[in-house]
Amino acid sequence: MIVTVQQHIAHQQDSIYPGASGTFSWLLSGITLATKMIQARIRSAGLLDVAGAAGATNVQGEVQQKLDVYANEALLHCLGVRDTVAILVSEENEEPVAFDRAPETGKYIVIFDPLDGSSNIDVNVSVGTIFSIFLRPEKASSVRHAAALQKGAQQVAAGYVVYGSSTMFVYTAGRGVFGFTLDPNIGAFVLSHDKMRMPDQGQYYSVNEANAPNFPAPYQSYLGQLRDGSLGRTYSSRYIGSLVADFHRTLLKGGVFLYPPTKSHSSGKLRLLYEANPLAFLAEQAGGLATDGSRRILDIQPEGIHQRTPLVIGSRVEMEAFDRVMRSESH
Repeated sequence: MIVTVQQHIAHQQDSIYPGASGTFSWLLSGITLATKMIQARIRSAGLLDVAGAAGATNVQGEVQQKLDVYANEALLHCLGVRDTVAILVSEENEEPVAFDRAPETGKYIVIFDPLDGSSNIDVNVSVGTIFSIFLRPEKASSVRHAAALQKGAQQVAAGYVVYGSSTMFVYTAGRGVFGFTLDPNIGAFVLSHDKMRMPDQGQYYSVNEANAPNFPAPYQSYLGQLRDGSLGRTYSSRYIGSLVADFHRTLLKGGVFLYPPTKSHSSGKLRLLYEANPLAFLAEQAGGLATDGSRRILDIQPEGIHQRTPLVIGSRVEMEAFDRVMRSESH
């Protein structure tokens, strides 16, 4: 018997919130619809004129890919027509998109990276969509930014879709992590990975080692431990350069992913709201940990919607070893 993502979400909602109106499952259906549209366009990237640069830059100063623009428009449309959505925040938009909806109707804020790793499309590397969902504060300020600047610990749901050899939707609503694979024969995401758990210890570490000379000293010491067997095994290096793909492997196989601060990016390079927060929520729900080097990611109070952060995320053994190195060498 197959279980679709909509059936699973509805069942979770009924078991956690008996009598719920179904607004949350209606919201999630907007995300799954948009990601089906995105995966269909990605599958055709080599045949249609949809790969390559779009000729503009986004708020990050990064060159927008054509598929960035399409993915962003798909999510803005599919979520914007949901009357449950109050505010949308995208990596591709400088300002949040707000809707004039009553608090009892527009209950949710959705924050997303529409197409993470899109520069890899041209070389056929896996990319993904990352999303984070918050409840609209009861006393929401008229300032759109303020309502979206909530700590990651306040997320009600988060997840990602990885577009690879198969298309997978992975999400948590605070009751474990579940993975669904898109079945092209029926056009639905079906449950394929029930109650996903990150292994306590893995055998891979993932980092852009070309930048290692510019990492802070504790990070370099930690990488040395991963290489020399100090943690009871010698690790292999795996780095794709597409955050969703690197994290997906870490979730399934264990280990650790690092994106440290560098001399040129002292505050890190990944974005807190729509990259670090949702992945940290997933990692913790799967038994792992996530930190910015000194603080739990989910405890950070955001100060801006495009705020950057260092990120170290992975299995418990590797993360506890990282914490020991940071404490011993940072004093």
